[in-house]
Amino acid sequence: MSNSRVLIISPHFPPINAADAQRVRMSLPYLDSFGWNAHIIAVHPNFVQTSQDPFLLRTVPDSVNVTHVNALPIHQTKNFGVGSLSLRSFPYILTAGDRLLQQQKFDLVYISTTMFPIMALGARWQSRFGVPYVLDFQDPWLSDYYDRPGSPSPPGGRFKYGFAQLQAKILEPKALAQVGHIISVSPTYPKVLQQRYPHLKPSQFTVLPFGAPEPDFDLLPSLQVKQTIFDRHDGKRHWVYVGRGGGDMALTLRSLFLGIQIDRQQHPEVWKSIKLHFIGTSYAPDNRAIKTVEPIAQELGIADLVEEYTGRIPYFEALQTLIESDGIILIGSDDSGYTASKLYPCILARKPILAVFHEQSSVVDILTRCRAGRAVTFKTGDRPQDIAPQVIPQLEWLRSLPTNYQPDIDWQSFQPYTAKEMTRQQCAVFDRCLIPTELSKTW
Repeated sequence: MSNSRVLIISPHFPPINAADAQRVRMSLPYLDSFGWNAHIIAVHPNFVQTSQDPFLLRTVPDSVNVTHVNALPIHQTKNFGVGSLSLRSFPYILTAGDRLLQQQKFDLVYISTTMFPIMALGARWQSRFGVPYVLDFQDPWLSDYYDRPGSPSPPGGRFKYGFAQLQAKILEPKALAQVGHIISVSPTYPKVLQQRYPHLKPSQFTVLPFGAPEPDFDLLPSLQVKQTIFDRHDGKRHWVYVGRGGGDMALTLRSLFLGIQIDRQQHPEVWKSIKLHFIGTSYAPDNRAIKTVEPIAQELGIADLVEEYTGRIPYFEALQTLIESDGIILIGSDDSGYTASKLYPCILARKPILAVFHEQSSVVDILTRCRAGRAVTFKTGDRPQDIAPQVIPQLEWLRSLPTNYQPDIDWQSFQPYTAKEMTRQQCAVFDRCLIPTELSKTW
């Protein structure tokens, strides 16, 4: 029996080093074994401003077909206030999808991206070609988070945010009107979407975090990647955070830094040998990136301990940085629905992890279940002075560990989070979308 065929829309794709491309990339080695062949539509790297890592190409199976499309050059569109890759590439992805669906047989369209306007194409293609589609919500699209009292300023400013939300109000209903299934990284998103769109049934949602990239860690030693963030032989203990920053993480940062401030007052000598590195905290190009970590460290008097690198470093260099660190810091959002796919590489790096997350985040449960580190939790409404007393004992734990300490991770408990298992569940969703409509009603 031949495999089913899925047309995957992933505008970011290797060698592009973007977070929203990772689910698709990590699933590709396993799709065939679960009965699916993939054809990718991606934007050509020449039109993408995000950083690249050529080594990522080594993780893409040779059997996967990729159609690269153009985008309007940003130097032409920025004069009209249009910099978004989703808008610049939209007509080209539409045309490529039309052509492929007309010329070849596909059983399903799968759109996995945080460039949300692209999701509206699923409804178009179903209407024109009768192909069901699945959407992957890695972040919320239409959201009131930045409109809530006390919320931080949105990334890019109020005008850019307002325009994006206007788009969402128009396009999200169209995208979800006939959607076959929705995959979500967070259990919060399905609840919100079902309240907003009563026609969506609970059976149309699957909560599926990103998988753990075990093959990437297997490949890493052969690449001989050098990390350039710190000198591991300088006698200091280097703690590392790799991931975005932003106003929604100010609470966790203040809580962590307040805990450090208090602990350093009691143990000043110990902290002379500790350095914290925050890497890739902004998605903006270097000339427009704004630091969101160092200002809080300055505010709390520990600026000498903290270094922030706003730019994203190559993917495999980031993994090497985790491996060479003495400890890994994970900070979460004040949004209870936030989940962190970056947790899994941190666990695979086999370094002690200290996480500060909302008590409802899935990170807390996974970290505890796998015995990979320790979590400080908070609830909505807590202040830094409420959280810092919990942080201090965990800081003492982390700084007292011997060099080269490795946690006793429960790998059996970790198995459900591997990329292979996540791909199996993803393909089970694909299979369900192929059930004839009259049968799917009784599923």
